[in-house]
Amino acid sequence: MRRGPALAAVAVIGALALAGCGGSDSDSGSAASGAEFSVDAAYIPQPVSDSMAAGFLTITNEGGTADELTSVTSEAGEVTVHETAGGTMKEVDRLEVPAHGQLVFKSGGNHLMFEKLKQQPKQGQSVAVELHFAHSDPVTVKMPVKAATYQPATGDSGHTEDSGH
Repeated sequence: MRRGPALAAVAVIGALALAGCGGSDSDSGSAASGAEFSVDAAYIPQPVSDSMAAGFLTITNEGGTADELTSVTSEAGEVTVHETAGGTMKEVDRLEVPAHGQLVFKSGGNHLMFEKLKQQPKQGQSVAVELHFAHSDPVTVKMPVKAATYQPATGDSGHTEDSGH
């Protein structure tokens, strides 16, 4: 019921995290590559496992050049990138972030897997991750830990959430 304030908080946290990274408005390092990234809807459902968690976010590229997400790192533990195609999940070493497009990580689709966690993230905490790209500077994002049952109201597709993983 309180999705509005929660979503607004996620947007503010994402904006603050990106502002701290040196945006493209000043001294733009990303202008040379042509990719201009913003990240929103980032969150981690509170994991039930002590050693594993999933993460979701949306990377938007407003620039005219595609790039690729090549890895994600975090002090919290090991992070791998997974895609889901045809109902099958597999680890990948890169995913395209299209020019003037988005790379979406959501439940039942592409997602981040946190493994070998140093401690189990709890609701109300945040986990910092650094997104690494083939051609652009890294982007640091704080991912708030939400309730295990949290369902974002992103308006990405208008579809209802699949029962997924």
